[in-house]
Amino acid sequence: MTAYPSWTPAPRPGIIPLQPLTFGTIMGRSFSALRHNPKVLLGFAMVVQTIAYLVVTIAISGVAFASFSRLDTVPAGTDEWDAVLTGSITLTALSGLVLGLLAGAVGVLVQAVVISDVLHAAVAEKMTLRMLWQRVRPVAWRLVGYTILLSLAIGVIVVIVGGLIAVLAVAVPAAAIILGILVVLAAIPLSLWLAVKLLLVPAVLIVEHTSLGAALARSWRLSRGRFWVILGILVLVSLVFGAVAQVVSIPFSFLASALTTVIAPTGDESAAAIIGIVATLGLTQIVTLLIQSVAVIVQSTAAGLVYIDCRMRHEGLDLDLLEYVDRRDAGEAGLPDPYVVHIGRTVQPRWPAAYPQPAPFAPPPGYTLAPPPAAEPTPARTAPVTPPADPSSSTPPTGPDDDRTTWAMPR
Repeated sequence: MTAYPSWTPAPRPGIIPLQPLTFGTIMGRSFSALRHNPKVLLGFAMVVQTIAYLVVTIAISGVAFASFSRLDTVPAGTDEWDAVLTGSITLTALSGLVLGLLAGAVGVLVQAVVISDVLHAAVAEKMTLRMLWQRVRPVAWRLVGYTILLSLAIGVIVVIVGGLIAVLAVAVPAAAIILGILVVLAAIPLSLWLAVKLLLVPAVLIVEHTSLGAALARSWRLSRGRFWVILGILVLVSLVFGAVAQVVSIPFSFLASALTTVIAPTGDESAAAIIGIVATLGLTQIVTLLIQSVAVIVQSTAAGLVYIDCRMRHEGLDLDLLEYVDRRDAGEAGLPDPYVVHIGRTVQPRWPAAYPQPAPFAPPPGYTLAPPPAAEPTPARTAPVTPPADPSSSTPPTGPDDDRTTWAMPR
C-alpha cells in the first residue's frame, strides 16, 4: 500500500460509468441495457407493438373489404365501376396513412418509457412500469404531436416533390428521370442529418418538459460536436437489426414453401394447406414483432445514452449524477431530480476520455514566478600532492613494495 494519491476511474453505480461516454460504451450499453429491466421493457414493447399491429391490420382489412365489395354491385367496365375502384383505392390508402400515424404515435410512447428507464438505470434505480409512466404521462401528448407533425411534414415534402417529378415526366421524361435520381441521392444524406439533429427531441421533452419548439432547438444544440458519433450509432444499429431481420425471414420463407409442398403437393387449395400457410405466416409475424420490439428498445436506449453523454460534455451532468448517487447512498431522502438541477449550465471543456497529463502549473493572475537561483560552479577535483621522501628518516617502510601505505592485517 502507498500513501500517495492515485487516479481511479469514475464509479459505475448503474449501467454506465458516470463520465463522458465513448462510442464503444454507448453501443455496448445500448445492446446490453435490456438485461437491467427486461420484464418491463420487453414486455411493454411487445404488448404495445402487437396491439398496434393487430388494430392496424384489422382496420385496414375491414376498410378495404367494405370499399372493394361495392364493385360487385356495379357493372364492370363502366364509368361508375371506375369511379368506385378509384374511391376504394383512395379510401384504403388514406385509412392506412391515418392508422400508420397512430401506430407511430403509440411507438413513440414506447420509446419514451425506455428512455425514462435508461435515465434511472444510469444511477442504479430499477423502476416499475407505473413509475415510468408517471414520468412520461405529462408530456405524452407533446410526444404524440411531435411524431404526427414530423410524419406529416415528411409526407407533404414527398407528395410535393413526387408531383413535380410526375408533371415533369409528362413534358420531358428524361429530365424527370435525372431529377428523380438527384432527389433520391440528396434525400439520403439529408434524412441522416435530420435524424441526428432531431434524435434528442423525445429525451428533451421527457426530462425538461419544454415546448416542442424549444425541444427542437435544444436537441440541435446538444448534438453539436457529436454528429459523427451519433450518426455511426444510428447507422450501425439499423444495419444490425436489418441483417437480423433478413437472417430470420429466410428460414421461415423456406419453411412456408416446404410446408405448402408437403401439405398440398399437387397445388390444390385445401383447408390443410391454407391452415399450414397461415400458421407459418403467423409464426413469422410473431418473430418479426419480437425483433421489432428489441430494435425499438435498443434504439431508444441509444437515444437516452446519447442525451446523457451530450449533457455530460456540455453541462457537466456527470457531476450532478455523482453528487446525487453519493447523497442517496449516504441515506438522504427527498433529493431533487439530478437531470433538472442544472439544465443549460455551461462548463469549461474538460479532459477527454483518454485523460492525458494536465498542462504545466501556471501562477494565478497578478503573480509571477521568480527565476530559480543560478547554481554555483563546482570546483574541479585535484589529485593530492605527495610530499617528497625524507632520506634522513630512519623509519623503515611497513607495506608491500616498500611504499608508505599502512595495511590493517587481520589477527
